[in-house]
Amino acid sequence: MVWFQEDMMVVMRNEQDHSESEGSRKKKKKKQDGTSRPACSWVHFSREFIKEYIASHPESSGLKVATKAASDAWKLMSPEEKSKYTNRAREVWDKYLSTTPARVPKPRRQTKLVTRCSPGRLLNVLQRLTPEQKSAVKSMGFGSILNLRCRTLRRSLCLWLLEKFNTVRRSLEICGERIPLTPRDVELVMGLASSGKDVVNSGPDELIAELRKKYNATNRGISVRLLEERLAVPEAGEDFKRSFLLYVLGTLLCPTARLDVSPSFLHFLTNMDLVHQYNWGKFLLDRLVREVARYRQGKQRAVGGCLLFLQLFYYESVAVGEPSELSPAIFPCLASWGEEEISEREKQERELGGYGSGEVVCKERGLGMGMMGNRTQADSIPMAVIPPELEHYSLFEHIEYEAGEDHINGGIITAEDNMPMSGNEGNAVCVDIEISDPIKAPCRNTQYGCSQIIDYNKRKEHEEVCIYTPCACPLPKCHFIGSTTQLSEHFSTKHWDSGRRFQYNTPLPITLNKNEAFLVLQAEKDGHLFLLNKGTESIGHTVMITCVSPSSSKEQYLYDIASERGNSCLRLKSYTNNYPGRVEGSPPVDFLLVPFGFLNPNGKMDLEMCIWNSTDIGAD
Repeated sequence: MVWFQEDMMVVMRNEQDHSESEGSRKKKKKKQDGTSRPACSWVHFSREFIKEYIASHPESSGLKVATKAASDAWKLMSPEEKSKYTNRAREVWDKYLSTTPARVPKPRRQTKLVTRCSPGRLLNVLQRLTPEQKSAVKSMGFGSILNLRCRTLRRSLCLWLLEKFNTVRRSLEICGERIPLTPRDVELVMGLASSGKDVVNSGPDELIAELRKKYNATNRGISVRLLEERLAVPEAGEDFKRSFLLYVLGTLLCPTARLDVSPSFLHFLTNMDLVHQYNWGKFLLDRLVREVARYRQGKQRAVGGCLLFLQLFYYESVAVGEPSELSPAIFPCLASWGEEEISEREKQERELGGYGSGEVVCKERGLGMGMMGNRTQADSIPMAVIPPELEHYSLFEHIEYEAGEDHINGGIITAEDNMPMSGNEGNAVCVDIEISDPIKAPCRNTQYGCSQIIDYNKRKEHEEVCIYTPCACPLPKCHFIGSTTQLSEHFSTKHWDSGRRFQYNTPLPITLNKNEAFLVLQAEKDGHLFLLNKGTESIGHTVMITCVSPSSSKEQYLYDIASERGNSCLRLKSYTNNYPGRVEGSPPVDFLLVPFGFLNPNGKMDLEMCIWNSTDIGAD
């Protein structure tokens, strides 16, 4: 039929024009060489259906009606009926992948910062608080936030810092040095406690059902405007405290990529009497690392987390003038940076040639020291200036570690119990701070379960072989990090349905689908995690088993993998290598190469594996 051919040609031309439109959500993706990407199952079905429909309905008004009929028919089809077209699309896709070279992803470089961290918005609210409300804020341990003076973020600086932020090591790599970030740095910069209970923002939904209803929480979150309206009311009770913390977390300390405040924060705000007992410094840093990692992975366009902390930490850690010209440190540093000071600092940065041209002075400031026991006696803070309005802020704590029969404070900054304060309310008071000789220091993996207190000069050697070195959850969308024991408990609790449990010394049949790059294996006996990794080469797939464990661990497991096809059998017997997470890139030396001809008709890989525990390594 001539008119049918003409309609089809018109549709094809429209599709081509539609694919060339940059603003279209459904533009047709093409490779650089002009080759179109394979069609999906719906397209295969619709082409066949429309042709038959127009042939059997000559009275039809054209292609639009036929396409509508195809859409309605597709929605009514069962998965079994759709499988014909799904398999056809998958075959075409597999052929496309096998004949087309992999596209090299371009590095992501963003020139414009998108963030929900808004100190100016919070500052407007702080200026309207009554004295009673300010007292309530101080009672929760957030009194330092009342000294906020900065209104805007320097976005060019934040973008530069994001490039220098190592989320794995939790450090800033600037000015030729690696400066670690710890909860103690958050305490010094933002004034939030860096000790106490961990902040847990998860739990049963029924526990916060009433609070979600009270704050009109939706799937998107809690409205920032609603919280601003609640804070405009001159009351200072529990409702004000909860609304204030939600607002501070959502606009400054822990903002997400969305404009609204995360409703998960309600889990740790059910009992407001416990708020001052939480480790807010650790929570802020953990959220910052998580949000920056998600941004780099391309999962979100906006950057979450407290970017103001990064900005102020940089200002305090890098000096742009002569060291002798450094002003005394003010703790928390939040109180010393207003718009005038920041503008002057930015001017000096430009005169020096840009960010990173100054001198790192974090040791002199007491910042970026990791565990503060790293100091030597020569490193000292000559002076600390504490504004009178922060006289109740307990920043410096006397922490003692027991080593044998001696008690030492590990280099923690201490202050006199009876600190003299100025009689004039507007003046600051200077006090001398002593730092004791750090003979011993705790392992950096303390938060993951290591209780060792070692000589400082042997600390690095210990940490290189520490069994509590953290490992990452192998699942792509999970950002949990912990010791092997913690990781085992985490996987058993959170991802019990995402892996395969097995018994040592017992063969286990396994089938890997086409798109499965790995399978998590968890031992029933001790909960250890292993990864069955699959890679793709030109003639087949590589298969190997690794153990999720610190790379320094000497423990190995004997394993066996076999793949059969008819009377042929491929087999590998080797020892596991230890990796603190998923294996990416080129495989280790030992792996099993399974040719494509060994796959079953559906393209799946059938294997039989067995892992022996360490006590049976000598057995065959």
